[in-house]
Formats: sequence, C-alpha cells, structure tokens
Amino acid sequence: MCATCGCGDSAAMITVLRDQPNERDHHHENDHDHQGHYHSHEHGHDDHDHADHVHVPVTETVTLEEKVLAKNDRLAQHNRERLRRSGIVALNITSSPGAGKTTLLERTIRNLDARPVAVIEGDQETLLDAERIKATGCRVVQINTGSGCHLDAEMLRHALDELDPAPGTLLFIENVGNLVCPALFDLGELAKVVVFSVTEGTDKPLKYPHMFAAADLVVVNKIDLLPYVDFDLDRCAEYAHSINPGVPILPVSAITGEGLPSWYTWISGHKSSPSTSLEEATTPA
Repeated sequence: MCATCGCGDSAAMITVLRDQPNERDHHHENDHDHQGHYHSHEHGHDDHDHADHVHVPVTETVTLEEKVLAKNDRLAQHNRERLRRSGIVALNITSSPGAGKTTLLERTIRNLDARPVAVIEGDQETLLDAERIKATGCRVVQINTGSGCHLDAEMLRHALDELDPAPGTLLFIENVGNLVCPALFDLGELAKVVVFSVTEGTDKPLKYPHMFAAADLVVVNKIDLLPYVDFDLDRCAEYAHSINPGVPILPVSAITGEGLPSWYTWISGHKSSPSTSLEEATTPA
C-alpha cells in the first residue's frame, strides 16, 4: 500500500494510441516502484508490550510518507527541466470523477490554433478517454494506474518517453479523477488546474482545501446547469479565495462554450519557450 494515500501498490500501464501499429506499440508495466511506495515489514510478536506495537507503525508511516514525496519531488524536478528545455508547456488537469475534464479538453483541442497539442490521459482502467482525445486528431498516450489513485512523476517520465512531444507543444495531463492525492504529487508541470462542476456543491473548496490551495487556476464547469442546481458561484469564489487568495476562477460550460474564451486566453498566456515561468502567464479577463 502507498504510505502516503493508501492506494494499491500496482504498476501503471502506459498505452500509446496510434493509427498504424509499429514495433514500438506495446503495453508494458513501468519498472518503477510506484514512487517509492515501500512496504513495511510485518512484526512478529516478541517480548515488547502492546504499547510498542502501537507506537512503531505510527512513526514508520510518517517516515515512509516523507520518502515517497521526497523521491517524487526529485523526479518531478527532472521532468520540469526536461520540459523547460524543450519549451513544452505542461498543464496538470485535476478534478473529481465526472467534472467534465475530458469534454473540456476535447473542445479545447478543437478550438485552439495551430500550436501543437498532446495529451497524457490518466485513469485507473480503460482507454475510453484516450480514444475520445484521439478522435480529435490529437496525439495521446494513456496511463492506467490500476488501483492507484493519482499520477506521479515517474509515470509522467515514462509517458513522456513514449509520447515524445515536439518542442513547443502544449501538453495537457489529465490526472486520475481525485481531489486528494494529486494535490500532493508534483509531476513537473508548469501549472495545476482544478476543474469542478456546479453539481458538486458550493463548498467544494472547503472540503478539499489542499487541492484548491495548490491550484494555479480553478475552472467551474457546467454553468449551463446553474438554473437547475443549488449552487452559489459568488460564495464558492469566496471559499476558494479564503484558501488560495487571488487564484483565478473561470466559470465555463464545456458543452455550450460559455466562458471558454477566457480559458483559451489563460492558456495562451503560457509561452512556449525554454524560459517560460508562471510569472509570464496572463490573468484571464
């Protein structure tokens, strides 16, 4: 089990979707240890009293969590340097399941200019979302995490090896649907985008503060449903800003297209150059 989040310690599967198979097409398991998700040894009964058996696992859990995150951060920094050298802008798109990430990406890919775009899809199982992205004409690879509940920096490294995005590419990383663990795991991305929908409740930022605190942008999707749900957009923005002051909040509908020009403006503010930094990004109108 992962010492940080408790997810299963299984290897990810990375699948490359191509129109024509070739000798590089394969399904393989990453040769990594799920970001240092070490197993602690079972302790047999000995002469120590019961208090010793309670105390030791608690101490080990803290130590293992630190090791997991420290290893991931080192790998993420390598990814970040690799992407920076190629002028690749990587956006880590996070959300809970069903918030509309894939629909948003489908529409975004079709409406963007000639800038090269690629996608890394993260799901526990299936190629369904990757097939949807491939149908737009975009290059895509799928990471299936098995019982894992998030992408990590080593999974991204392997996916980049397979995808081999061209210099200057805009790279969307669609993370596994989860608002907990993706907040902790840096992938080496330039910015983290949180997508959630009006059907999830006004208090979403308060319930998942770590994710919203880590966000560089909050996208509130499915605003076409506002007449039919109990959702207060102004209050939601107040909650988000109480956790992450100044974070841009974009109300959009990936179905009707409402609000999407501001989303495209935010994306275009991230320059495709080796010197890209978050400070160069523009704030949406």
